[in-house]
Amino acid sequence: MELLTALYLFPFLYIALLICKRAVQKTEQRCYMLHYECFKPPEDRRLSTETCASVVLRNKRLGIEEFRYLLNTIVSSGIGESTYGPKNVLEGREHYPTLSDALAEMDEIMFATLDKLFDKSGFSPSEINILVVNVSLIATVPSLTARVVNRYKMRPDVKVYIITGMGCSASIIAINLIQHLFKVHRNMNAIVVSSESMGTNWYMGKYRSFMLSNCLFRTGGCSMLFSNNRNLKHRALIKLNCLLRTHLGANDEAYKCCYQKEDNDGFPGFSLSKHLPKAAAQAFTENLKVLVPRILPLRELLRYLIVSRTWTKGDLEKIGKGLNFKACIQHFCIHPGGRAVIDGTGKGLQLDDHDLEPARMALHRWGNTSAAGLWYVLGYMEAKRRLKKGDKILMISFGTGFQCNNCLWEVMTDMKDRNVWDDCIDDYPVKKIVNPFTERYSWINDERLSFVRIH
Repeated sequence: MELLTALYLFPFLYIALLICKRAVQKTEQRCYMLHYECFKPPEDRRLSTETCASVVLRNKRLGIEEFRYLLNTIVSSGIGESTYGPKNVLEGREHYPTLSDALAEMDEIMFATLDKLFDKSGFSPSEINILVVNVSLIATVPSLTARVVNRYKMRPDVKVYIITGMGCSASIIAINLIQHLFKVHRNMNAIVVSSESMGTNWYMGKYRSFMLSNCLFRTGGCSMLFSNNRNLKHRALIKLNCLLRTHLGANDEAYKCCYQKEDNDGFPGFSLSKHLPKAAAQAFTENLKVLVPRILPLRELLRYLIVSRTWTKGDLEKIGKGLNFKACIQHFCIHPGGRAVIDGTGKGLQLDDHDLEPARMALHRWGNTSAAGLWYVLGYMEAKRRLKKGDKILMISFGTGFQCNNCLWEVMTDMKDRNVWDDCIDDYPVKKIVNPFTERYSWINDERLSFVRIH
């Protein structure tokens, strides 16, 4: 009898514990985002169809099969003709990149976004207590954080951190670091700079798993301003409610699915293996098992207790079919890593075209800008005036390791800045994404490929 009573009371005790845990989390956590600025490269960096083709044709190691593979990948990528590439690649210097090229690329992105951030927010560099820069593919001496401190003459006690090797999920990792620092230090202001070093990491070989990065990744970046000062709450755009990180690095298959190394011919690059979708599904599933109880409304928790028993590793679709995420979340900010990433996440969570539109359009307009990609998606939502006070935003990101890092934000004010989307937001959403590569280059055969390269 006592056992039956305990089993009967277990769901209610579980819910009570979750309520208490949420109350504790809210009292110990205060992280407001006050402003953000995404990077818009100069117009001479645009990658039109002709520009992309000229870059591809410069690689003499590619045969007709490799060229067709690139063509099919670009056509199916969901990327349009308005993305931007690194300066040294557009100038034809991708064969011999220099440290100066890498530093110039980083300086341009960091300083352009930070200049606007300080100008529009009204904050002075001397008011910043914490600085985090995340760029995965470059490490310099002095560090990139030191370059920022020197440029803006920041205070001598500023706490600086640099995050490398974390891939597309690094900006959420940086925010997680700030979140923990905010728990220890009161009335602090922090900046996160997210970008990637593309120009000096252009792959010049012929292996397909390496060539994917050239097709998907584009130039971009973002700087964000955070604070835990209660007196600045009225200036906040969004507030962090919950953040959770999941790491599958102990699994060899997941660990190697995104890997920086040299190919068999000695050319360095970034390999994306065929196991990537499986690793992403597993990481996302494990992440949601912990995240869901923290974000679901109470009426969904009982159903969660039943559904969770049916989950297995990588079985993401069962989660989406068993739970109603829209009961507590109005917007889904999915990392625009590629069409497969967006569609797979949408299918798993049972999202519709309206939910996936921001990520798809960010991919089309800007490409995969690595850790900065989430903020171009958020910018699209804001420019379309979707974000209303009280709305919840679930950010979903994937990164090397392999890892899945997600967080839940609450909108603190009606957001309506057209931001970096200002010059093109009225042209979106694109109803039918048509890639011009098919029409202009699909006819190329071995003889014509040789002719095009010569002329």
